[in-house]
Amino acid sequence: MQALLESLRRIVGADHVLTEGDLSSYQNDWRKRSQGRALAVLRPGGTQDVAEVVRACAAAGVSIVPQGGNTGLVVGSTPDASGTQIVLSLQRMHAVRQLDQANLSLTVEAGCVLQNVQQAATDAGLLFPLSLAAEGSCSIGGNLATNAGGTQVVRYGNARDLCLGLEVVTAQGEIWNGLSGLRKDNTGYDLRDLFIGSEGTLGIITAATLKLFPAPAARLTAWAALPTLDAAVQLLSLAQQHLGASLTGFEVMGRFALSLVLRHFPQQRVPFMSSAAEAPAWAVLLESSDHESQTHARMQLERLLDVALEQQIVSDAVVAESLAQARSLWHIRESIPLAQPLEGLNIKHDISIPVSGIPRFVQTTDARLEQHIPGVRLVNFGHLGDGNLHYNVQAPQGMEPARFLREHEQAVNDLVFDSVLQCGGSISAEHGIGSLKVVQLEQHKSPVALALMRSIKHALDPNNTLNPGRVLRR
Repeated sequence: MQALLESLRRIVGADHVLTEGDLSSYQNDWRKRSQGRALAVLRPGGTQDVAEVVRACAAAGVSIVPQGGNTGLVVGSTPDASGTQIVLSLQRMHAVRQLDQANLSLTVEAGCVLQNVQQAATDAGLLFPLSLAAEGSCSIGGNLATNAGGTQVVRYGNARDLCLGLEVVTAQGEIWNGLSGLRKDNTGYDLRDLFIGSEGTLGIITAATLKLFPAPAARLTAWAALPTLDAAVQLLSLAQQHLGASLTGFEVMGRFALSLVLRHFPQQRVPFMSSAAEAPAWAVLLESSDHESQTHARMQLERLLDVALEQQIVSDAVVAESLAQARSLWHIRESIPLAQPLEGLNIKHDISIPVSGIPRFVQTTDARLEQHIPGVRLVNFGHLGDGNLHYNVQAPQGMEPARFLREHEQAVNDLVFDSVLQCGGSISAEHGIGSLKVVQLEQHKSPVALALMRSIKHALDPNNTLNPGRVLRR
């Protein structure tokens, strides 16, 4: 392996081949579910470096784990414990290559942090709408590799819908330049969509051309309290009727999820929730944007909430009066996943279900879990507007979290995923499969689909060099 390491040092520079010191930020996953050990961490400075690294590793029979911001939740971007894998960090590749104002497109390198992508668009008076809690540290390459969703999917779609073209290094170390800014290109198979969502198992995304939008003239945020999840679905339907394409975000949060924010971040004020005991059962965070004016946007939103109050769909509602208030409301929502680990390890589920089926899923699955584990606590929140629920299971009060996972994780996953499939849903909505859900994918995906996926993997990466053991087992 020393010969390989010397070759890699020549390619990327000795300072960017890390083998000693504290490498935990590269070797351990964000949730601390997995602690790996790499042969080395490489930080290439450009696409040509990546291609040469891939060729050198392929010749030596060494596998590569591509990594962006390492903020994933399914152990998909960290090495195993063997000490034989190369972690390929793209953090140095963060340049903005081109902004085409007339074409409404932006080309950036894969290591560009999502927040910086957003800012580059904003500086040009435009909008890149992908938004999620980790946007200050996740990278656009990782967002595309996992087909990230976030809070504005209801209007703008997932990462896949926001990408016009890719630059990719293949498993053979070749560079495919597909950085077209075209919205129409019907010349054969769509290779772009093949690599998006493949979690680094088919090729390494090194750059992307992204779709931009005119910046809205107004953006308004509202918070509503609701008695039931059925009422939240009714409010969504009403919002779609009244706001149409102006509806950009529709987040739902359960009482216990918000109580964790109150407990662990007491400086935050949750509307209509002085204490967990007095809180409404559910809350919705709703965002609308308008290309006419702030006045028109507020009039539309307030009319929607008036109708919802008249029909007793919501029990109370408030519209943010300033940008600072809107940010404060969004900060509450974004604090839920931060409060969960402070409460202790939990069993996470990132599921999607037809919106109409979500209330029944939650009611029946909550009851089944309570029957299986008396006192279990359910952390329910997510993107109701596109049917994506983060349905997380916390240990009963007083039970040691590690013991809870050890004794119940398998049974809880089986129960939840069975319920998801009975409702016509998916076991992964936006987090991906990684290594954490490989077995569940094999259990719940169609055999025909799995066979096709294995054929694609074998065709593009026959030696299983790229991110082995992720998405599919050999």
